[in-house]
Amino acid sequence: MNAVSDTDLFTTVLVANRGEIAVRVLRTLRDLGIRSIAVYSDADADAAHVHAADHAVRIGPAPAAESYRNIPAILQAAQQTGAQAIHPGYGFLSENEEFVAACEQADITFIGPSAAAVAAMGDKIAAKERVAAAGVPVVPGRHEPDMTDDHIRDAIPAIGLPVMLKPSAGGGGKGMRIVRDLADLDEALGASRREALAAFGDDTLLVERLIERPRHIEVQILADNHGVTRHLGERECSLQRRHQKVIEEAPSPFVNAVLRERLGQAAIETANSCDYRGAGTVEFIVDDSDPDHFYFLEMNTRLQVEHPITEMVTGWDLVEWQVRIAAGQKLPSGPPGVPLHGHAVEARIYAEDPSQGFLPSSGELLLVAESDLVRVDSGVRQGQHISTFYDPMISKVIAFSEDRSDALTKLDLALSETAYLGVATNIAYLRRLLQLPAVRAGELHTGIIAEHPELAEQDVPDEHDLAVGALLRSRELMPAKPGDPWAVPDGWRITGRAPLALRVRSSDGSVTDVELRGLPTEAKVSVDDGIEKPAAITGPLDRLEVDLAGDVRTYATAREPHGDVLWLAHAGRAVRLVELDRLQADVQLGGGTGADSVRSPMPGTVIAVSVEAGDRVAAGEPMVTVEAMKMEHTLVAPEDAQVLDVSVTVGTSVALDEVLVALEPVAAGD
Repeated sequence: MNAVSDTDLFTTVLVANRGEIAVRVLRTLRDLGIRSIAVYSDADADAAHVHAADHAVRIGPAPAAESYRNIPAILQAAQQTGAQAIHPGYGFLSENEEFVAACEQADITFIGPSAAAVAAMGDKIAAKERVAAAGVPVVPGRHEPDMTDDHIRDAIPAIGLPVMLKPSAGGGGKGMRIVRDLADLDEALGASRREALAAFGDDTLLVERLIERPRHIEVQILADNHGVTRHLGERECSLQRRHQKVIEEAPSPFVNAVLRERLGQAAIETANSCDYRGAGTVEFIVDDSDPDHFYFLEMNTRLQVEHPITEMVTGWDLVEWQVRIAAGQKLPSGPPGVPLHGHAVEARIYAEDPSQGFLPSSGELLLVAESDLVRVDSGVRQGQHISTFYDPMISKVIAFSEDRSDALTKLDLALSETAYLGVATNIAYLRRLLQLPAVRAGELHTGIIAEHPELAEQDVPDEHDLAVGALLRSRELMPAKPGDPWAVPDGWRITGRAPLALRVRSSDGSVTDVELRGLPTEAKVSVDDGIEKPAAITGPLDRLEVDLAGDVRTYATAREPHGDVLWLAHAGRAVRLVELDRLQADVQLGGGTGADSVRSPMPGTVIAVSVEAGDRVAAGEPMVTVEAMKMEHTLVAPEDAQVLDVSVTVGTSVALDEVLVALEPVAAGD
């Protein structure tokens, strides 16, 4: 929406963020003719947002505390590049009142609300008291500042179980814990405070009654400096995993026109209660069985991850309006609610392994394939390294249609065409989630994902995938220049055709023998001495056409630099194949680590060690907790055992598959 003049806008804006949100903000700055400045850490020197900006400035080493959350470094970058304003994106310093105040003191415009408004809504305890005074309903709970563990324990009987522990200083699911039994309270308090401190630098908690099976509905607002506040409708954000949104849509299939205006008015009253300016989101939970009752959850004083779906159904560029409002321009006149048109759905793609408890995945992106059917807000480029230092979100896929069902179908098709090879992702998981009957029907609540653990099943390679591995290896062996028939690896011998034999270990650890006779364009393939089937491949690696016995599939493929690891993606599912020679495979099949060691399932940092050498542990007993990308993963004893050695301490950085604890299994009666 460009109805307002571009005069009197900023000439140079610095984007104090990274990843897809930095790229997305930079796109709007370019559209507005504003010179853009990116900042980057050592881990992001070759990242997508660095290449998308007009100029980029290094601000420190990889840890966020020394770079993207380093206020002096960011202000120095703004001053040395002549930036008149800073856009914070979301996360990092976007809701940090000290940063907003520092910008004001340095005479640099913060594209967002004032420090006072950030402080008012950033403290979840104070925010609930403020909006309650304005007449907005809040969830029953105890929200006093600086509550100790004993204060929270004493408050629970009056609130009633189950309860939710929540950090006062931030959202995004970080540090949130559900407590259904008081016996679990101490462990939940410890984990919640640790995650809150790591994510927000503040371990203050509040406790609220848990509303079972709620819908999570949020309302987008814009407020200018001339007394006008408008809402841009609601977003349905009920599809959540561990309180982190996964798929969002606008408008909500649950909200009618009357409820929309009630929610919108409550959002406007919330914003006005703190003299808000800029773009913000007011989040509510709504009782699915009683839509007349909704409760204020929190206000995010920044742009939301899911803002694109609001842009799609309103036609408003929210980043553009953030910039215009910060430059002093007025919002267009009109009714409090902006008209909505059509339906939009967004899916968040993460570098994570759903089959391993959604553990973050890191590595080099060997191939990036993104759909051109829909809007894709991407923060990565081919060859970029995905680090464990930051949030694991890679991109967002946003589908729009006149009809909700069509939008869901289009999103699913776009996901089937998407691949990020080199790391594990949740793409196949998202496709399975979209197919749930409740999701298709719009019968949503925040507990749906927890009710369907089968969605996180591992993508195991099938016969077609294994055939691709053999066909590709055969094609790779073909001479660069044809001419010498003796150089063609077709397996021809005087005594008959000899096969190209491969032994492959798959993502799930299984080992399979594959044999191929003939050329990659005309071959016969058998798997584990099965029936030979005609097979052929054609096309480039990012869109490989593979025909196995008349079943034609399209694959995206990539090989790791050392050559013996192949990644394959088809229809949103991805598998990793490791080519083994027969001797190596036989050794691996005959041994393995078994249950005599506990290994790290991800690169990260050890934050807790509960055992030491000589201890006896029971199956399921916690031993070591590893943290990566602000999420904790506790490793437990696989069976009754004695601890032989603990090779890490708190603070140790560990690699994927590194041995942390050596165990000797013992019988229960020993």
